[in-house]
Amino acid sequence: MIIAPRIRGFICLTAHPQGCEQNVVNQINYVKSKGAIAGPKRVLVIGASTGFGLASRITSAFGSDASTIGVYFEKPPAPGKTASPGWYNTAAFEAKAQEAGLYAKSINGDAFSDEIKQKTLDLIKADLGQIDLVIYSLASPRRTHPKTGVVYNSVLKPIGQGFTNKTVDFHTGVVTDISIQPANEEEIENTVAVMGGEDWGFWIEDLKAAGLLAEGATTVAYSYIGPSVTEAVYRKGTIGRAKDDLEATAFHITEKLKDLNGKAYVSVNKALVTQASSAIPVIPLYISLLYKVMKAKGTHEGCIEQIQRLFQDRLYTGAAIPTDEKGRIRVDDLEMDAATQAEVAELWAGISTESLPELGDLAGYKHDFLNLFGFDVAGVDYEAETNEMVEVPGLV
Repeated sequence: MIIAPRIRGFICLTAHPQGCEQNVVNQINYVKSKGAIAGPKRVLVIGASTGFGLASRITSAFGSDASTIGVYFEKPPAPGKTASPGWYNTAAFEAKAQEAGLYAKSINGDAFSDEIKQKTLDLIKADLGQIDLVIYSLASPRRTHPKTGVVYNSVLKPIGQGFTNKTVDFHTGVVTDISIQPANEEEIENTVAVMGGEDWGFWIEDLKAAGLLAEGATTVAYSYIGPSVTEAVYRKGTIGRAKDDLEATAFHITEKLKDLNGKAYVSVNKALVTQASSAIPVIPLYISLLYKVMKAKGTHEGCIEQIQRLFQDRLYTGAAIPTDEKGRIRVDDLEMDAATQAEVAELWAGISTESLPELGDLAGYKHDFLNLFGFDVAGVDYEAETNEMVEVPGLV
């Protein structure tokens, strides 16, 4: 079939297998170009198929020659219907890893469930013995609690009072004001239940109880803080409350890993175009301005540049891991640079539908959005017939 993007809101309903494969190859080549990292050898990535999770798996494998197990929840292809992009990303990654002589297997299912946790533990036990690094990079709007069966849904809302600010429809470039009503207590609790740290804690407890964490094992989850312009809807909103819970969980996990000399960290990363961030009001407009400034300064990074730097310059230097006053690793340092933020704030004050093409990088935003689904990737012939029925070689 010939596969074109079919976009609805902040989701693309199709994905291109060759485009996704080329994206993965580009990331692999970037990691290899930066040299070897004295990193982990046995890695579990929970949320491994897109974004920071995929970049973590690629960096582990092609930076440190690690054996990797990926857990993800993706839609497989059917005749005439494409898979979700994470399926094609994983297929490409595992094929390239196996070509390079690296162990790479994966499990597709609900990572919140006890069933998928147990399946993962069994695979680790059978194939790798123990794990040196656990990356937790889940992004989901919904969670069924494995102990109670209660279904929680997250919301993107401010807390305490309503919020009004500028946002953009990144498909049309139209800048408008958006007003969002504040979350109630139940919505806050639900968002924390989905996006907070409880599930991360469950994973580490289960791995440790089964004896599957190696001496000195590290686990890292990903977070975001961002600037004042986004904080009402992000860091001081429902998502921020969940991220506070995630960050508190790192300390609880570290306490539980003391007897293994293990440690848990939260890495605060840069704002990037993801399926999740595209759904958050204000964030696409902020990112388009941020990209404009950071690209001009030569400091812009995508997912793979962020994670490769996290591994090489923070986690695996042979020295103590640098953290901020709250114990977090900061690789959002280039985004939060005072001069960069001052420029973004100045642009924000003058932004409108008419000024956005000049002041922002909406084209870069759209390009990155399409890239998520394997479209607008250099070197791919989108007019050619493509086989949508791709298998994941390491799927268990």
